[in-house]
Amino acid sequence: MNKKYIIRKNEEIQSIIKQSHKIVNKYFVIYYLSNKLGFNRYCISVSKKIGKAHTRNLYKRRIKDILMKNSINDSYDYVIILRNAILDIDYKEIEKEILFALKGEK
Repeated sequence: MNKKYIIRKNEEIQSIIKQSHKIVNKYFVIYYLSNKLGFNRYCISVSKKIGKAHTRNLYKRRIKDILMKNSINDSYDYVIILRNAILDIDYKEIEKEILFALKGEK
């Protein structure tokens, strides 16, 4: 994922969470806010409760891969927080759930 598509600053993340709309799912919570950049930006957060570092990084990579493969033609900032239940499903199910949430809820 290119650096311009990643939100890293804590101030930006907090402002998105405070001012945004929320999609709640069994597997993740997604906060989204419109931007004027012409492309989507993402922040993927995984709690230490989910597992060790290699497990958390695996799920971050999976989410990034799904987001980069499937273009969502919006101009939004997304903060995606993964929940513990995501450990119980496979890649295809994660892809189905996240695309349904991102495309269907607006």
